[in-house]
Amino acid sequence: MECVFCRIAKGELEHWKVYEDERTIAFLDKYPITKGHTLVATKKHYENLLDVPEEDLKALIAAVKKVAKAVYESMKCDGFNIGQNNFSAAGQIVFHLHFHIIPRFENDGIFKRAPEEKVDGKEMGKIAEKIKKGLG
Repeated sequence: MECVFCRIAKGELEHWKVYEDERTIAFLDKYPITKGHTLVATKKHYENLLDVPEEDLKALIAAVKKVAKAVYESMKCDGFNIGQNNFSAAGQIVFHLHFHIIPRFENDGIFKRAPEEKVDGKEMGKIAEKIKKGLG
């Protein structure tokens, strides 16, 4: 059975499309954080960022930029967040690669920043080395 975003891309489910090209589709989030919250997804099914080939990722990022500009200007917001979740632990609910564009307004009270927690330099060095190793 296909996922909900695959069915949206095929026009099988109700959605509020704002943009579409050969590889991507953008539509309003059914459960928006703010008005104008838009999702930009690949038409082809990829579960997450680690699965997508470079060419489809380039097309997706280009669509995110184009749609973000339209959201920013048309919603007359003060800014916007771009979000993208991978795997359940990171909050991914629909397992189809997509980005969130969330219009933001001054003093909207959403995503309040947590208090800063500093990590000591020695631990930061170890973490950086782990990530470098992972890059090969």
